[in-house]
Amino acid sequence: MCGIIAVLRRRSERTPPGSDQLLALLEGTADRLRAADPAALAAEVAEVAGAAEQVDRLLRGTPGIRALLADRSLATSLDGLVSDTAAALAEREAALDDQPADPAGLEAVNAAVIRLKDALWAVQRDRLRAARAVADLAGAEASRSAIEGFASIQAALSAIDRLEVRGRDSAGLTVLIRDHGLDLDHPAVAALLAGRAADGLFTAGAARVTPEGHLSLVYKAAAEIGELGDNTRVLREAMRTDALLHRALVADTAEATVLGHTRWASIGIISQPNAHPMNSDEVDRADGPYVTAALNGDVDNFADLKVADELRIAAEITSDAKVIPTLVSRRLAAGDEAVEAFRQSVRRFDGSVAIAANVAGAPDRLQLALRGSGQALYVGLDDDLYVVASEPYGVVEDASRYLRLDGETPADPSDPAGSRGQVVELDGSCAGTVEGIRRLSYDGRDLPI
Repeated sequence: MCGIIAVLRRRSERTPPGSDQLLALLEGTADRLRAADPAALAAEVAEVAGAAEQVDRLLRGTPGIRALLADRSLATSLDGLVSDTAAALAEREAALDDQPADPAGLEAVNAAVIRLKDALWAVQRDRLRAARAVADLAGAEASRSAIEGFASIQAALSAIDRLEVRGRDSAGLTVLIRDHGLDLDHPAVAALLAGRAADGLFTAGAARVTPEGHLSLVYKAAAEIGELGDNTRVLREAMRTDALLHRALVADTAEATVLGHTRWASIGIISQPNAHPMNSDEVDRADGPYVTAALNGDVDNFADLKVADELRIAAEITSDAKVIPTLVSRRLAAGDEAVEAFRQSVRRFDGSVAIAANVAGAPDRLQLALRGSGQALYVGLDDDLYVVASEPYGVVEDASRYLRLDGETPADPSDPAGSRGQVVELDGSCAGTVEGIRRLSYDGRDLPI
């Protein structure tokens, strides 16, 4: 079992909420709960839940993070109000056992209590925590683009933490940064790139300049024995201190696409070269179309594909996942568009797979594939955001709804072998909308959302 995570967002045009607006929604809520008449408790708790849900809604996405970073006292004030409200709610909940039995009324109170607990948790454990983490990663006085980029990185790291129950012998995160505005020949930038572009195994800290001029940076950790959270701590520290990553995200135009993975090795030893995501580099071939990809499941015929297509894969890389970006790159070089190159590549794979890929030539798009049993992919949607994960708990922090891919139902019952499985392409320019999702069967027919 492994875990895939990907984050694709467009720049939000929503105005960040004001501190006064946010505080006003929660001020006095603890007192209201304590003073509520028992007969009206369900309605009072429901009203407070509505206020907390509105705070959660306003704090979602990068506008909420920007609001919290612009006023550093706001998080402390909100945290205190949430804690006070939660304490008052606990008091009222504890007293319910001493009240006369009223099954219908108790059911209404319980429903409202659960709703309020969920909203308070989201504000305190998701929104405030995310803003603190972004501030820690991005540093003081971060630009808007840096906040946007590190918000995507934080969403991916947080999801990996949740997905590590699926496997944690290694983890990796790639960040593709477009429109960074850097002069890559400038001595200061060249010094930051020195050595990192020569890492042909795409291990921790490796960097690539794609043919389009984008920057692809990778962060990896691998250990046979470890505890939950070890890998993301390593990744987080590497990104916090990476001067090249920070410099690339400063420009107003800079945007980032994030692809990550947490692994439980089934094919290939536990090592950084075998940690996903992997890129399309081959031995003596690093100038073709650039692709990164991550895999859950097994490509059972990967050895045959390597021979059939004469893939020049470094001996240190023994994972089956390496054939994915390599084959997609070969098809791109032959003239295929990104989604067709991806579809034609994945339909050659035997086995049960979930795959996510990013083509540098289409930097604001993600390609996904699911086929067979035992794997899953979910596309979470929220304002200006797609977040992809192998489990619902990988998307719940940031998404308000999701699409589940179906890798087993054939699109054409008369051709189950050829039409079983789905390919999805996400368009970042429409991030967060159904219109930005294109879904195909493995045999290429359009499937409505």
